[in-house]
Amino acid sequence: MTTMTIQVPDFLEENHGDTVRFLAAKLYESGKLSLGQAAEMAGLSKVEFADILANYGVNYINYSFEDVMADVARISK
Repeated sequence: MTTMTIQVPDFLEENHGDTVRFLAAKLYESGKLSLGQAAEMAGLSKVEFADILANYGVNYINYSFEDVMADVARISK
């Protein structure tokens, strides 16, 4: 894993762990990270990370409407 340094307002450093978990959750939500990668970034197990996703407004099941419709179309053939 690579270390990246970003500049954030001082008040975010006061809650460093929460900020890292938030970033990991949003990267998971956007599909940039898998659940395992995001959990590792947050320093949590997959189960622990999945449990906190709702705290950041992120759904555990990251399945778009388009994905559902594609599955329906595939099954209907």
